[in-house]
Amino acid sequence: MTDLPQTLVELARRYGVATEYEDWASRRITVAEATLVAVLDALGVPAGTEQQRRAALAEHDRAYWARPLPPTIVMRAGTPASFWVHVTHGDPAPVSLRLEDGTTRTGLRQLENHSAPYDLDGRLVGEASFELPPDLPLGYHELRLRLGADDVSTAVIVTPAALAPPQGLGAARSWGLAVQLYSVRSQRSWGIGDLTDMTDLAVWSAAVHAAGFLLVNPLHAAAPTAPMEPSPYLPTSRRFVNPIYLRVEAIPEYAYLRRRGRSRKAREQVQSAADRGELIDRDAAWRAKRAALHAVYEVPRSAGRELAYAAYRTREGASLDDFAIWCALAEQYGNDWHGWPRELQHPAGEAVAEFAAAHAATVDFHRWLQWQLDDQLTAAQATARQAGMGLGLMHDLAVGVDPDGADAWALQDVLALGVTAGAPPDEFNQLGQDWSQPPWRPDQLDQQAYRPFRALVNAVLRHAGGVRIDHIIGLFRLWWIPKGAAPTEGTYVRYDHEAMIGIVALEAHRAGAVVVGEDLGTVEPWVRDYLRQRGLFGTSILWFEADRDGPDPTGGPLPAERWREYCLSAVTTHDLPPTAGYLAGEHVRLRERLGLLTRPAEQELADDRAQQAAWLDELRRVGLLGDSEDVDEIVAALHQYLGRTPSRLLALSLADAVGDRRTQNQPGTTDEYPNWRVPLTGPDGKKLLVEDIVTDARAARLAEIMRAAVRPPV
Repeated sequence: MTDLPQTLVELARRYGVATEYEDWASRRITVAEATLVAVLDALGVPAGTEQQRRAALAEHDRAYWARPLPPTIVMRAGTPASFWVHVTHGDPAPVSLRLEDGTTRTGLRQLENHSAPYDLDGRLVGEASFELPPDLPLGYHELRLRLGADDVSTAVIVTPAALAPPQGLGAARSWGLAVQLYSVRSQRSWGIGDLTDMTDLAVWSAAVHAAGFLLVNPLHAAAPTAPMEPSPYLPTSRRFVNPIYLRVEAIPEYAYLRRRGRSRKAREQVQSAADRGELIDRDAAWRAKRAALHAVYEVPRSAGRELAYAAYRTREGASLDDFAIWCALAEQYGNDWHGWPRELQHPAGEAVAEFAAAHAATVDFHRWLQWQLDDQLTAAQATARQAGMGLGLMHDLAVGVDPDGADAWALQDVLALGVTAGAPPDEFNQLGQDWSQPPWRPDQLDQQAYRPFRALVNAVLRHAGGVRIDHIIGLFRLWWIPKGAAPTEGTYVRYDHEAMIGIVALEAHRAGAVVVGEDLGTVEPWVRDYLRQRGLFGTSILWFEADRDGPDPTGGPLPAERWREYCLSAVTTHDLPPTAGYLAGEHVRLRERLGLLTRPAEQELADDRAQQAAWLDELRRVGLLGDSEDVDEIVAALHQYLGRTPSRLLALSLADAVGDRRTQNQPGTTDEYPNWRVPLTGPDGKKLLVEDIVTDARAARLAEIMRAAVRPPV
């Protein structure tokens, strides 16, 4: 720290940029000056020279005093909160609060504030403080300040002190399938799993095996052009959904399509190709499905359907328009908006409006696709609940978006485009990770009253009884990597977690949903306590649950009774091979082939075998496994072990249920491994369809183990 200029340290502190941090091996690391300068530059703060840093500090002070009110005020229900007001020194500060229901509160209590006035361009500005009462209702309210003949206002967001378990969960435990939807299709799919397949899996697991939820991979939108990005965690938009998941025949207007035979033939062809192909071919599936969808789009709609479509467009507003326009632009100019004509590179440009008007039918087609997705997701959630699920669908919210995609284009003013988000090195990914995604700018989120974030959370919860938030630690601090730098050369940037977690809790409260935070990896210890305090669930993966306080200094298995209660627990995750493959050491051999290890493979394998042996010993200690080395018996015992934990939510990977062995994703790779393109198979490597799963004895056995785990016999 002593080598860094003090002005740089102070500037970084004000903008929440870490100048040092503790790595996964508990070492204190000082961040390089070049990294700090690059990260501050991405926040719009020049800091390369002493003169620039002093000017930036002065401007930071000036901007604070120039604002009459804070950009956003976030508080917890039941707890009073204070806020400041800036007016000309000596002037009154009449404030009032307009609540979401339209009523107004006045007479807010003024607090003592002895701050000295500030000289703002020759005008002395004074600061007063007021208190918001603890009895304010949950919601989004508006604070007003009268300045002469005008009013200025700011948002007041009142969030739940703690998110209560939704009615669908209550005090009970629940289990659910974890499904990579694209990987599992049926006889009537279009070469890739779709929303009808998802619904059928939900009904099977709920009606036959008493599952309470179905956790599905992120369904976020990909660019509508080839090659389609396979990773559900690198979408073009998190606000909207990928239409490749639509079931064409489930659209009401399909019944009135004149040439349905052509559509059926196209589906049969793409299904036949999927039967023959080794990997999932999204481009072929989308090419065939898009043509069929466009034919259905052109079928006249009934009066009621037209009214429903108009209501959907009104509800989604400008966000839907921006997304649909981007899709139309991408089809003409490519899916990297940085390479478009300059006049089209910002959604507010006149040329963009002219393009939309000239291509109105194409833009409307992309709007219509989202309407169909909204309909089919609504039906999927309703059907899952009718089948007996307490929660229904649990959607997955990715960390970020493609820097070249629709959200990055539409939200570029609130994203940091000069850096990418990722993760520092840890025990499992020792080279660190670069996710190639622009992170939120915390300062701009605050300036915009978190509206883009609010809309995102609201959208993902619209058709869900739960949401899993990938890398929820990113709502506290996120690893920013300057463009062109290695993942090891980044630093943490802090966010207002009170605001972001509070908004998540508020939206989940309104949706009646549970929130699961993926809190694996390098996590500050207090964060898990904070999430529990706010009513959010954590995540436990069996292989990572180590007893750091036990007799084994390397950390043996954490006994089941000491696992967290408010947690979603599973044996494995999509970033590891299915359990059968993990037991065979596939995760080590794969990383060795791809050059991702920082230690010799023999050492990694030895440590891995020792860890697995410790877990087998634990299974035997609690009486769940005898002397058998049979993989199916071990997999069954591991899932029975989950039932010994107090965890309220338990997940069974569909890949584990059917005995698949291949991993869906190897972190740290893109094309080196066919990430997110591996179809679901059985232990013999043969592809499985939904029709196979619902009659599969292995899947039924594991599903019944999960049922017994959450509903033990009386």
